[in-house]
Amino acid sequence: MSNAADRIRQDITENDVVLYMKGTKEMPSCGFSSRVAGVLNYMGVSFKDVNVLADDDIRQGIKDFSDWPTSPQLYVKGEFVGGCDIITEMTLSGELDTLFDDNGVTYDKDAANKIREANT
Repeated sequence: MSNAADRIRQDITENDVVLYMKGTKEMPSCGFSSRVAGVLNYMGVSFKDVNVLADDDIRQGIKDFSDWPTSPQLYVKGEFVGGCDIITEMTLSGELDTLFDDNGVTYDKDAANKIREANT
């Protein structure tokens, strides 16, 4: 796993926001990945997407790396944030905005507010 772990470490170090997902940000391959990528895309967050379906080493390696059994997995500034349910909760509560603000990640605050308004 060291090769996969090294690649993951490099990705999350070199990119402020990384989403390990099934599919790509333009073409997600599962509903959970689609939801998280959709939130990030809608909020205008610049992020690296890593398709775990394209590489079995990364698919298993990310689970081992984070000790989290599923994808998608979101990393911000090298730190594991969570999967779909956690990101959904954080989006709706405003915690994701705070995380982005605290880490200097650019996003559309109006879009974030629209997501919350649509889900109240």
